[in-house]
Amino acid sequence: MPAPSPAALPPPRKSGRYRIALVCLGNICRSPTAHVVLESRLVDAGLDDRVEVASSGTGGWHVGGPMDRRAAATLTAAGYDATRHRARQYDDSWPAAYDLVLVMDEANLADVGGRTDRIGLFRDFDPVDPGAEVPDPYYGGDDGFEEVLEMVERTSEAIATALDDALRGPG
Repeated sequence: MPAPSPAALPPPRKSGRYRIALVCLGNICRSPTAHVVLESRLVDAGLDDRVEVASSGTGGWHVGGPMDRRAAATLTAAGYDATRHRARQYDDSWPAAYDLVLVMDEANLADVGGRTDRIGLFRDFDPVDPGAEVPDPYYGGDDGFEEVLEMVERTSEAIATALDDALRGPG
């Protein structure tokens, strides 16, 4: 059986603009890592003025706090700025407010109401393993955060490329 292909972006709700929400459990490891990396890729692609990225957790335990120190250290060592993040809790209005809501695993997907044309897994866009989960590194060692960063970097690159194609329009 052939491997699944990376997903296609749903169309923007507002021409020339796109809003993406990234969701994990506590908004301190995976979704903030993806948020920081995706925003960096959007700057590199010249899309940061047209694409808005937000992140949140389905649980509210960490609201207002910084990202996990190990996630921040992994991002900092790779040259990213992890200092601005403050955890937020997912809001049920997000699927109607954002063009795309991407969650990190199947449990998060269930927590936000399941897959729709605008809700899916972050790694649906992974060119290496489309549709796989981003594992939660919270209870493991530093190598889990590095593994997550590798997945997030290549998937963010694919998302930025898809957004560039989608927002460039015909011509």
